[in-house]
Order: sequence, then structure tokens, then C-alpha cells
Amino acid sequence: MSIGFFAAVSEVSLWPLAVLVISVAFVVVMISVIRAHAFLALILAAILAGLMAEQLPGAKARVAKPDSPVVSPDGRPLRNHWVQAVELTSIEFGRTAGGIAIVIGLATIISMCLMESGAADKVVRRFLAFFGERNAGIALLLSTYVLSIPIFFDTMFMLMVPLARALQLRTGKDYLLYVMAVCCGGVITHSMTVPHPGPLAMVENLKIDVGVSILAGIVVGLVPLATGWCVCQWLNARLDIPMRETPGTTLAELRSIVDKPESELPSFAWAITPVLLPIFLISLSSLMVIGKGNDAFVKLFGGREAFASAFAFVEFIGNKNVALLIGTLLSMFVLARQKGYNVGKICELIGPPLETSGTIILITAAGGAFGLMLRNAGVGEAIQAAAKGHALNMIWLSYLVAVVIRVAQGSATVAMLTTSAMMYPIITGGAGLSYDPIYIFLAIGFGGFAFSWMNDSGFWVVSKLGGLTETETLKTWTVLLTVNSAVGVLATWVLSLLVPFPLGKPGQ
Repeated sequence: MSIGFFAAVSEVSLWPLAVLVISVAFVVVMISVIRAHAFLALILAAILAGLMAEQLPGAKARVAKPDSPVVSPDGRPLRNHWVQAVELTSIEFGRTAGGIAIVIGLATIISMCLMESGAADKVVRRFLAFFGERNAGIALLLSTYVLSIPIFFDTMFMLMVPLARALQLRTGKDYLLYVMAVCCGGVITHSMTVPHPGPLAMVENLKIDVGVSILAGIVVGLVPLATGWCVCQWLNARLDIPMRETPGTTLAELRSIVDKPESELPSFAWAITPVLLPIFLISLSSLMVIGKGNDAFVKLFGGREAFASAFAFVEFIGNKNVALLIGTLLSMFVLARQKGYNVGKICELIGPPLETSGTIILITAAGGAFGLMLRNAGVGEAIQAAAKGHALNMIWLSYLVAVVIRVAQGSATVAMLTTSAMMYPIITGGAGLSYDPIYIFLAIGFGGFAFSWMNDSGFWVVSKLGGLTETETLKTWTVLLTVNSAVGVLATWVLSLLVPFPLGKPGQ
């Protein structure tokens, strides 16, 4: 290691890196060995990181000196370091939950309504009709990619895998191709688009525009999607994996999916609108923000005054919470219209999914608290000091940090939460980026789903519901996600060189 490295890091203590390693190891042991609930493991890890930190905002020095301050710069008395570690964890937990709770709850309701009304099934059928049964794998790939924008991966896989099994009954072949197509289409949006909790937290942590993040995630995600399809075909040709019996799925149920008449499903327009409308509204709001400084764009609305009125309205309906609420109400209407349910019946159906989303919110917010406590512990500054003078590209650094955290503790969401919280002070503390910070968002997102193995819940969902052995899952699911991750970050890096479009530092 060069002398320059030690000179660069001597200015900043590297103890925060030890805090990072110890905290991540603690999470791994708690979840993988002790089998503790992820919420408990992450909250305890956040507190542990705070306790080990050399200094915390608003806390007295752990080793007080005669000249140690007793008040913060704003005049507030400093707290005991240990007490502040707990209090800051609570504050960061609430801050993360405040940014994601409503969106996750609404997205859960939309997911339930799409499945219960048959809307998701309708979208898949239209894709099959367009591409033909011969191209059923591509139909599953693209329909999953679209439908999974507002639907969590686990839910999406549970929705789509019966269709993959039904297609195998119809075609008599290519079961692995169909299952991997569902995986490929669903996992990219889970890590790249709001309202999924990981991307949502990254938007909050990196101060990225929501609409821009959605558009960038969907468009750039097409590159690993196309590559992933080639990997799916390669895996299908290389491995002969039969369709096996899985719990809760009978042959009669599979036949019913294939034979269900179109009259029992909503129209394609009603089926797809609850998915696309929120995305359109959020993107429209972002377009208005980008265009408000352009005189030609403003003139399209009849001048500044008219534009200001239109902007206020679009900004409201394009708010992520409002847009998802509109999509939720529309999906509930589709369900009521299709099944003849009243509000009371729909609310009964909403209950269990909301209970599930509550757990997701708790785990996600705890992961956010963990990541933010690592930031408070100075991990970002330590990484910045270690990288100083070595011309490390922030895109590749963000990606590698996300990959390390992902492999260590298994959750893509936690990897995205933690890495984005750590990277924000780094990319805002120096001379600034030579490219738009949306590329940091993309790099972290792609790093968040690499190298899925047995500490990832998605690994077991695919294995158990797909009827694959652990070894088969490692050879297929893990390989597919890792290739997609590498291709995605490579595409991100190339785009940052070709289309930098620096818009300033995050938060400006």
C-alpha cells in the first residue's frame, strides 16, 4: 500500500471503517446464525454503531476533556454519548419511515387489487397475444417488468410463477426459461424504481428527483433486461430442470389459470391504468420542474401566471404519495367493478396485505436508521479519506460498497439504504461530480441485487415456490442477478461518460 494512502487517511480516523465492519458482521450473525428478526437485528446494529462512534452529532465526547464543549453550536446542551446513540437511532428510524411508509402501504394495496381483480392476469394475456405462445418467455419477461414497477418482488414472483407453470403445461417445455424470465423482469425494478423501498430510500438519501429516478431506472434497466434474457436462454439450454410439485399449487389450479375465460377479467385499459397512471403523474411533475426555467416551455401554458397555476396543480398530483393514492383508488375501483365488491369487502381484503407492509416498513426504516447511523459515525468521511488521492470513480465505489453490504447481510433494500446514506456526504463534500448524481443512484441500485445467496429472502422465494433445489437456485438465480448487476453498472458508467449532464450537487 502506498505512502500516499497513509498520508491521505492520517487526517481522518479510520475507526469508522471498523465500526462498519463490526456492525455489518453483527447483522450477519444476528440474522444468519441467531435467526433474529431483521427489524431487531438492524435496530440493535444501528445503536451499536452509535455506541462505537468516536463522536455523534449532539453528543458529548466519549472521553471528556477539560475543554470539551457542553453545548452544541446551536446552543442546545450536549447529551450523554450512549443516550444520544439511542435517541439518534430513533430519530433516523422515524425520518426514514416518514419518507417511505405511505408509499409502501399504498403500493401494497395496488398489488392486492391487481391480483384479486384479475388485472395482472389480463396484462400477461395481452402480452402473450401480442408476442405469441412461441415467444411466451419474452411475454413473461416484459409483462413482469411493467407490472413489477409498483409490486414488490416476492409478491410479483408469487403472482407470476403459477403462470410460468401453466405455460409449461401448455408448451411442454422451457420451464426454467419461464421462471428465470419472471425473475429477470421483477428484480430489476425492485432495485431501480420507486415505490420500491430501496429506491425510495435512495431518492430520499441522495436528494434525487423522484420522477427522474423512475425514468432513469426504467430506461437504463432495459440494458440488463436484454442481457438477462440472453442469460435466461443460455441457462435454459444448459440445465434440464423439470417442473416439480410445489406447496399450495395443484394441477387443477394451474389448469384454471390457463382456461379462465376473458369475460372474468377486466379490460386491458382498466388493468394497466393503475400501474401506469402514478408513474405518468410523477414523471409529469418532474417534467414541469425541469421545464419551469425554460421560457419556451412556460409559453406553452400561456405565460408565467398560467404556468404557476398549472405547476401548483401538477406538483400536487405528481407528489409520490398523492400519485400512488390516485393509483390505489383506481385499482380499488377496478376490483369493485370487476367483482362487485363493496367498500367493506375491499377493506377486508386490504387488511392482511397492510399487515405485511407494516413489517416491510419496520424493517426498511430500521435499515435506514442503520445506514444513517453509520453516516453519523463518520463512515462516509473515512471512505472519502481512504479514497483521497487515488482517483476512485464514485460510480464504481458506490457499486462496490453496495455489493459488499448486499453479500454480507443479504437484503438488497438494506444495501441500498446503507450505501446511499454513506455516499451522500462523500459526493457532496468534495469538488462535486462531473456527471449527474442520478448515476450514483443507478450504481447503488445495480450493486444492491448482485450475488444473491442463502442469506437473501428472494433466494428462498424463488427456490421454494419455483420448485428448485438450493444448488439449482445458485446456478440459475444467483448467476442471472450477478450478470444483470455487472451489466447494469457497466452501462451506467458508460452513460456517465457519454451523457454526463451535470445538474449540480445533490440537494441543490
